[in-house]
This record gives sequence, C-alpha cells and structure tokens, in this order.
Amino acid sequence: MSMWVELRVAAALLLAAGAAAPAAAGTDGARAALGRTATPAEVAAWDIDVRPDFKGLPRGSGTVAQGQQVWDGKCASCHGDFGESNEVFTPLVGGTTAEDIRRGRVAGMTGNQPYRTTLMKVSTVSTLWDYIHRAMPWNAPKSLSVNEVYAVTAYLLHLGEIVPADFALSDANIAEVQRRMPNRAGMTIDHGLWPGRGRPDTRNTACMSRCADQVAIASSMPDYARDAHGDLAQQQRGFGPVRGIAAATARPGGGAVAAAAPAPGARLASQYQCVACHAMDRKLVGPSFADIAGKYKGQDAHAALARKVKAGGQGAWGAVPMPPQPQIPDSDVQAMVGWILEAK
Repeated sequence: MSMWVELRVAAALLLAAGAAAPAAAGTDGARAALGRTATPAEVAAWDIDVRPDFKGLPRGSGTVAQGQQVWDGKCASCHGDFGESNEVFTPLVGGTTAEDIRRGRVAGMTGNQPYRTTLMKVSTVSTLWDYIHRAMPWNAPKSLSVNEVYAVTAYLLHLGEIVPADFALSDANIAEVQRRMPNRAGMTIDHGLWPGRGRPDTRNTACMSRCADQVAIASSMPDYARDAHGDLAQQQRGFGPVRGIAAATARPGGGAVAAAAPAPGARLASQYQCVACHAMDRKLVGPSFADIAGKYKGQDAHAALARKVKAGGQGAWGAVPMPPQPQIPDSDVQAMVGWILEAK
C-alpha cells in the first residue's frame, strides 16, 4: 500500500470517528433521560421501617381493649386468644417473669424452657410494631391501620404483663415501654451486621486461584426431619427461594410443554389466600380440598360449602378455626366451591 493510500484510509477513519461521536453522545443522553427522580410521596410510601430509636414511627395510639377486639377478629385464629397457641406458629407470649422485666434479660433463654416465645427473644418494641404493621395479618398484610397496629401491640404487651390492662400505647410513650421489655439487654451487636463495628460473621477468604471446582455437601437434614411439616416449598407464596423439594418439570431430551392455564376456581383460591391453609391432596393448617370434596359428597354440597366459606367454622377439622369470608363476592365463592368439589 502506497503512502497516499495509507493517508486516505487514515483520513476516512478520522472522519467516521468524528461523525459517530455526536451520535454516541446523543445515545448516552437518551439513556440518561430514562426514568425520573422519585417524588417525596413515592419515597415515603416505601419508607415504612421503624427503627429501634423509633425513627420512622408514625403518630397514633391504641388501647389494650381496642387491641383485643382486633386480635379476636384477625389474629386469634392463628395465635390463640392469648398468644399462646402452638398450632400454626410458635407461641408469642410466655416464658417471661417480673424479674426479667426488671433486669432486662430473660432467664428462661438459658434455662430449660421447652421453647422460645417471641416476647422472650425480642429486644426492641419497635420490632414488634414494625413487623405487625408490614406483615400481619398473614393473609392480609399491611391491612391494619396505624392505630390498629398500636392497639394490637398494646394487647400483646399486656398479655406479657409488660403494660397494664388500661394502657394506651402511642408514639409519645412507646420509648417508656421499651424500658420494660423483658429481653431489652439481651441483644448483641458483636458481629458483622448492622452497625458493623463487631467481628465478622465468617472468617473465610475469597478464592482467587486454584479454587475447588466441586462442592461437597458435608451434612444434610434427614428426610424425617425435613418433611416434618410437609413440603415447605408448596406452602409459601412464590416471592423467592424457600426450603422444599424441587420437582423436575421436564424429561431429559423432551421439549418444553406449555403449562395449562389454571382453572378460575384455582386462581381465586390463590387470590383469596385459601391455599395458605389448604392444599389439594394433604392437610396443612386445614383439611385438603380433596378431603373437603369427599366430606360434602352426596349432600347439597354446593350450597352447604358456599355457606361455610361465608360464615367460617370451627371444630369439624381440628382446633384451628376457619375465619369467615363475607367480603368475597358470591360469584367468586360459587366458582371456588365448584372447583373444590371437583378436586381429585
């Protein structure tokens, strides 16, 4: 290639680069213009956490008596009238004493207490308030008003003899209640989590070369213990990984098969959280749909089961009551009942 040809090629390349630069700048500008800054109202809607120093705690109040009313209607079916039930979840109340409240350390945590209740373990009342606010009731999280959360928290604290029966919990006095939490001095920050001034949780080092190419499982949970409460993966809403058994959905070499759309009744049972307590072919908290279909077979099954969904019930299948569901439209109840009665 002659010198002139080389110069002409170099000039062409420079011109091409100069023409491409504005286009690239325009592309970067377009990317930078995607989206927008969240408004203060949007940030506030997500910023609901309540910290141990009570930053983020909204104003409000609720009495023990008001909390009992909410508890009886929305909490007792899983936790028991007095927070003592071990039927669905571990007990919330019990195992603490007046001496624990005075010292701030729960003696039963190091003794022979057969289980650890929530009030034995929790160190900050803000944790109770925050969890109830964002996650309870289990089948309708975030449905309680701020004042109802104060009231339910007050009732739970009263069950633990932390506050008296005529107490009204509010944002103005919750710090005083914190000074009576039975395990308030039982929390440690001697680890690598927040605020991060302690020892690290692990002492592993990152592998940068000659790393192991296989992972050997050193221990595992035995089948009888793993399955003590059934397959947990089938009992949880699909927000992320959970412990359970992952069943294969395709055979080796086989093509992917499109899943059939769920029946309307199945979709409604999931929408109204029926599947939180009922499985298709085995008992969870309540009986399986197949057992329900078998029980009502031969009766005026459709009408009888529809009434049961609306009114609720207790005692026929165990100690845990089924809460009434009067808010479900009749058309949806009929669709779910029809699907349940066809359960195999």
